[in-house]
Amino acid sequence: MEESKPERSRREEYTEATRQALLSAGRDIFATEGYQAAGIEAISRAARVTRGAFYHHFEDKKALFDAVDVALQAETTAKIEERGRSQRKIWDRMNVGIDAYLDACLEPAYARIVIQETPAVLGNKRYREIEEAYPMALLTASLNALKRDGELDFEDIDLLSRMVDAMICKVALMLPEADNPKKLRERGQKIIGSLLGVFRRK
Repeated sequence: MEESKPERSRREEYTEATRQALLSAGRDIFATEGYQAAGIEAISRAARVTRGAFYHHFEDKKALFDAVDVALQAETTAKIEERGRSQRKIWDRMNVGIDAYLDACLEPAYARIVIQETPAVLGNKRYREIEEAYPMALLTASLNALKRDGELDFEDIDLLSRMVDAMICKVALMLPEADNPKKLRERGQKIIGSLLGVFRRK
Protein backbone atom coordinates (compact mmCIF):
# COMPACT_ATOMS: atom_id res chain seq x y z
CA MET A 1 0.00 0.00 0.00
CA GLU A 2 1.40 3.36 -1.01
CA GLU A 3 2.04 5.92 1.66
CA SER A 4 -0.17 8.96 1.36
CA LYS A 5 1.62 12.22 0.76
CA PRO A 6 1.53 14.59 3.73
CA GLU A 7 -0.80 17.53 3.31
CA ARG A 8 0.87 20.83 2.67
CA SER A 9 0.85 23.30 5.51
CA ARG A 10 -0.93 26.61 5.20
CA ARG A 11 2.45 28.31 5.05
CA GLU A 12 3.50 26.12 2.13
CA GLU A 13 0.21 26.79 0.35
CA TYR A 14 0.61 30.52 0.88
CA THR A 15 4.20 30.41 -0.37
CA GLU A 16 3.18 28.57 -3.53
CA ALA A 17 0.21 30.89 -4.08
CA THR A 18 2.53 33.90 -3.80
CA ARG A 19 4.95 32.41 -6.31
CA GLN A 20 2.13 31.65 -8.76
CA ALA A 21 0.77 35.19 -8.38
CA LEU A 22 4.20 36.61 -9.25
CA LEU A 23 4.50 34.28 -12.26
CA SER A 24 1.06 35.32 -13.49
CA ALA A 25 1.73 39.03 -13.00
CA GLY A 26 5.16 38.72 -14.58
CA ARG A 27 3.73 36.91 -17.57
CA ASP A 28 1.10 39.60 -18.16
CA ILE A 29 3.51 42.52 -17.78
CA PHE A 30 6.36 40.96 -19.76
CA ALA A 31 3.90 40.17 -22.56
CA THR A 32 2.38 43.66 -22.73
CA GLU A 33 5.30 45.93 -21.80
CA GLY A 34 8.36 43.83 -22.61
CA TYR A 35 11.22 42.85 -20.33
CA GLN A 36 13.06 46.17 -20.28
CA ALA A 37 10.00 48.26 -19.40
CA ALA A 38 8.70 45.84 -16.76
CA GLY A 39 9.50 46.88 -13.21
CA ILE A 40 9.72 44.76 -10.06
CA GLU A 41 7.53 47.26 -8.21
CA ALA A 42 4.81 47.06 -10.84
CA ILE A 43 4.97 43.26 -10.96
CA SER A 44 4.77 43.01 -7.14
CA ARG A 45 1.83 45.41 -7.07
CA ALA A 46 0.00 43.47 -9.80
CA ALA A 47 0.61 40.24 -7.86
CA ARG A 48 -0.61 41.99 -4.68
CA VAL A 49 2.53 41.10 -2.75
CA THR A 50 5.32 43.14 -1.20
CA ARG A 51 8.66 43.83 -2.81
CA GLY A 52 10.19 41.72 -0.03
CA ALA A 53 7.97 38.79 -1.06
CA PHE A 54 9.22 39.16 -4.62
CA TYR A 55 12.84 38.84 -3.50
CA HIS A 56 11.95 35.89 -1.28
CA HIS A 57 11.00 33.95 -4.42
CA PHE A 58 13.21 35.44 -7.12
CA GLU A 59 16.71 36.84 -7.03
CA ASP A 60 15.88 39.54 -9.57
CA LYS A 61 13.70 40.36 -12.58
CA LYS A 62 15.74 38.09 -14.83
CA ALA A 63 15.13 35.13 -12.53
CA LEU A 64 11.38 35.76 -12.71
CA PHE A 65 11.55 36.06 -16.49
CA ASP A 66 13.37 32.72 -16.63
CA ALA A 67 10.67 31.09 -14.50
CA VAL A 68 7.90 32.60 -16.64
CA ASP A 69 9.57 31.30 -19.79
CA VAL A 70 9.89 27.80 -18.33
CA ALA A 71 6.23 27.85 -17.27
CA LEU A 72 5.13 28.92 -20.76
CA GLN A 73 7.25 26.23 -22.41
CA ALA A 74 5.92 23.55 -20.06
CA GLU A 75 2.34 24.67 -20.66
CA THR A 76 2.82 24.65 -24.42
CA THR A 77 4.46 21.22 -24.34
CA ALA A 78 1.46 19.85 -22.42
CA LYS A 79 -0.89 21.27 -25.08
CA ILE A 80 1.19 19.72 -27.86
CA GLU A 81 1.11 16.33 -26.12
CA GLU A 82 -2.64 16.57 -25.65
CA ARG A 83 -3.22 17.38 -29.32
CA GLY A 84 -0.93 14.55 -30.36
CA ARG A 85 -2.94 11.96 -28.44
CA SER A 86 -5.70 12.27 -31.03
CA GLN A 87 -3.43 10.49 -33.56
CA ARG A 88 -2.44 6.82 -33.54
CA LYS A 89 0.48 7.01 -35.96
CA ILE A 90 3.73 8.66 -34.87
CA TRP A 91 4.10 10.59 -38.14
CA ASP A 92 0.61 12.06 -37.74
CA ARG A 93 1.24 12.79 -34.07
CA MET A 94 4.41 14.67 -34.95
CA ASN A 95 2.70 16.71 -37.67
CA VAL A 96 -0.14 17.61 -35.33
CA GLY A 97 2.44 18.56 -32.72
CA ILE A 98 4.22 20.93 -35.11
CA ASP A 99 0.87 22.50 -35.94
CA ALA A 100 0.06 22.89 -32.24
CA TYR A 101 3.42 24.53 -31.62
CA LEU A 102 2.84 27.07 -34.38
CA ASP A 103 -0.57 27.80 -32.84
CA ALA A 104 1.22 28.59 -29.58
CA CYS A 105 3.66 30.89 -31.38
CA LEU A 106 0.72 33.05 -32.47
CA GLU A 107 -0.43 33.56 -28.88
CA PRO A 108 0.69 37.07 -27.82
CA ALA A 109 2.35 36.07 -24.53
CA TYR A 110 4.29 33.18 -26.05
CA ALA A 111 5.31 35.17 -29.12
CA ARG A 112 6.57 38.16 -27.11
CA ILE A 113 8.22 36.34 -24.22
CA VAL A 114 9.52 33.06 -25.64
CA ILE A 115 10.06 33.79 -29.33
CA GLN A 116 11.08 37.43 -29.33
CA GLU A 117 12.68 38.24 -25.97
CA THR A 118 14.07 35.11 -24.34
CA PRO A 119 17.21 34.77 -26.53
CA ALA A 120 18.20 38.37 -25.76
CA VAL A 121 17.25 38.35 -22.07
CA LEU A 122 18.50 34.90 -21.05
CA GLY A 123 21.08 34.31 -23.77
CA ASN A 124 21.10 31.67 -26.50
CA LYS A 125 22.56 28.97 -24.26
CA ARG A 126 19.79 29.19 -21.66
CA TYR A 127 17.18 29.60 -24.41
CA ARG A 128 18.31 26.31 -25.98
CA GLU A 129 18.39 24.54 -22.59
CA ILE A 130 14.74 25.36 -21.91
CA GLU A 131 13.62 24.62 -25.46
CA GLU A 132 15.42 21.28 -25.53
CA ALA A 133 13.83 20.29 -22.22
CA TYR A 134 10.29 20.99 -23.44
CA PRO A 135 8.94 21.28 -27.03
CA MET A 136 12.10 20.00 -28.73
CA ALA A 137 12.13 16.99 -26.40
CA LEU A 138 8.80 15.88 -27.91
CA LEU A 139 10.16 16.23 -31.46
CA THR A 140 13.30 14.27 -30.61
CA ALA A 141 11.25 11.53 -28.93
CA SER A 142 9.02 11.23 -32.00
CA LEU A 143 11.97 11.00 -34.38
CA ASN A 144 13.67 8.41 -32.18
CA ALA A 145 10.46 6.37 -32.08
CA LEU A 146 10.20 6.48 -35.88
CA LYS A 147 13.80 5.33 -36.23
CA ARG A 148 13.27 2.55 -33.69
CA ASP A 149 10.20 1.34 -35.60
CA GLY A 150 12.13 1.33 -38.87
CA GLU A 151 10.10 4.18 -40.39
CA LEU A 152 12.94 6.72 -40.47
CA ASP A 153 16.31 6.22 -42.10
CA PHE A 154 18.72 8.73 -40.59
CA GLU A 155 21.65 8.00 -38.32
CA ASP A 156 22.00 11.21 -36.31
CA ILE A 157 18.57 11.88 -34.79
CA ASP A 158 19.93 14.61 -32.54
CA LEU A 159 21.19 16.59 -35.55
CA LEU A 160 17.99 16.01 -37.51
CA SER A 161 15.91 17.11 -34.54
CA ARG A 162 17.92 20.32 -34.16
CA MET A 163 17.65 21.10 -37.87
CA VAL A 164 13.89 20.54 -37.98
CA ASP A 165 13.46 22.52 -34.76
CA ALA A 166 15.43 25.42 -36.28
CA MET A 167 13.10 25.41 -39.29
CA ILE A 168 10.01 25.38 -37.10
CA CYS A 169 11.40 28.24 -34.99
CA LYS A 170 12.20 30.26 -38.12
CA VAL A 171 8.62 29.93 -39.32
CA ALA A 172 7.45 30.90 -35.83
CA LEU A 173 9.59 34.06 -35.90
CA MET A 174 8.20 35.09 -39.27
CA LEU A 175 4.51 34.48 -38.50
CA PRO A 176 3.76 37.63 -36.42
CA GLU A 177 5.11 39.92 -39.18
CA ALA A 178 3.73 37.99 -42.16
CA ASP A 179 1.20 39.61 -44.51
CA ASN A 180 -0.47 36.22 -44.89
CA PRO A 181 0.37 34.07 -41.83
CA LYS A 182 -1.83 31.21 -43.01
CA LYS A 183 -0.05 30.90 -46.35
CA LEU A 184 3.40 31.24 -44.76
CA ARG A 185 2.52 28.57 -42.24
CA GLU A 186 1.28 26.16 -44.89
CA ARG A 187 4.40 26.65 -47.01
CA GLY A 188 6.68 26.31 -44.00
CA GLN A 189 5.04 23.08 -42.92
CA LYS A 190 5.26 21.76 -46.48
CA ILE A 191 9.02 22.39 -46.54
CA ILE A 192 9.47 20.70 -43.15
CA GLY A 193 7.35 17.77 -44.30
CA SER A 194 9.37 17.45 -47.50
CA LEU A 195 12.63 17.35 -45.57
CA LEU A 196 11.40 14.63 -43.25
CA GLY A 197 9.88 12.76 -46.19
CA VAL A 198 13.34 12.32 -47.72
CA PHE A 199 14.30 10.08 -44.78
CA ARG A 200 10.99 8.27 -44.47
CA ARG A 201 11.05 4.59 -45.35
CA LYS A 202 8.19 3.71 -47.66
